[in-house]
Amino acid sequence: MNENPQSGAAGSATFAGSDSRRYSYFKPEGKRATLYEDVTVDVQPDPTRHLLQGWIMSFADGTPSYSEKATAVRCSDWHVFRAPDQEWSRTHYQRQSHIENTIKMVVDNARSDGAPARFDQGWIGVLQNQFGALKHAEFGLGVALMKAQRDGMTQMINNTILTNASYKLRLAQDITLYLGDIGLDIAIDGDAGKQMWLNDPAWQGVRKAIEAILAAGDHIEIYFAVNVVFEALVGELFRSGFIMRAGPVHHDFVTPAVVSAAASDYRQNLANTITLIAQLTGDASHGAENKKIMQEWLAKYVPLCSQASEDLKGIWKLQDNGDLEFDVVSAETRDRFKDILVAVQLNLPEGVTA
Repeated sequence: MNENPQSGAAGSATFAGSDSRRYSYFKPEGKRATLYEDVTVDVQPDPTRHLLQGWIMSFADGTPSYSEKATAVRCSDWHVFRAPDQEWSRTHYQRQSHIENTIKMVVDNARSDGAPARFDQGWIGVLQNQFGALKHAEFGLGVALMKAQRDGMTQMINNTILTNASYKLRLAQDITLYLGDIGLDIAIDGDAGKQMWLNDPAWQGVRKAIEAILAAGDHIEIYFAVNVVFEALVGELFRSGFIMRAGPVHHDFVTPAVVSAAASDYRQNLANTITLIAQLTGDASHGAENKKIMQEWLAKYVPLCSQASEDLKGIWKLQDNGDLEFDVVSAETRDRFKDILVAVQLNLPEGVTA
């Protein structure tokens, strides 16, 4: 045995688990670390943990590679967060691939059966114009989230915001490809959705809300605004509350199947968001101040998104949708929004209504 004090072992630190053949440099959420934890925890450097020499690189103004100043909220330990979906690059690519293959199978089978030709003529106009406009909203949210993920303080936070962005961008692409596919069988103007997005009054409230989210510089604020407020009050209202419910009334069982993937996306993204936001509002040292900051975010985005949802009301009147009424669906989305606020320990600020 070499006991030379000048050897590489001299002065090396002894820590809990240093004689173990298993990685134990972080505390797993359960009894044992999951694969998700093994490939995400501490992948992103942090001087408060293992980067003892401080930041090796910083921006020109001295801002470190990752800074807690990138958001107004504070956290006693950002590394505690674990995404409920435990999604990382490999599982994300697998899920996206599965969704794309499923959509392709559904659309190909529907076209081979002549399903688009059986859509009500008025409903085709709704798909062309209103569903076509939705892809621009989804793209805008994807861009906002893609910008936001860079500033996350841990790889776990970066992953969950980035995968959220990927799902929004995929949906925008899905809508574009879907309208192009059925446009081979029925008359669809591929540029109509863009014109509706830019000029139709029904979509200007949505544009205003998304542009406000895009203008935000705080990554947690963006993540909060998208999933807690916009998606709850606007996104799900139109996707699940209109397209998925009205489609079958107009002999369209295909479009709801395409959109159903987005409903699944949101359930997953919302679970991740609630976990992170609840951690911040429940923080022993910073929770009270974080709640005040998030109250300000609610005061900023709830009026915008409430107006955006109200502006969409006229779309429900473009066709006879049976017993599907905007006011009923809107009330359901507002109730779900209030449930989300309860889950993250927040209340609407005084004078703000959803």
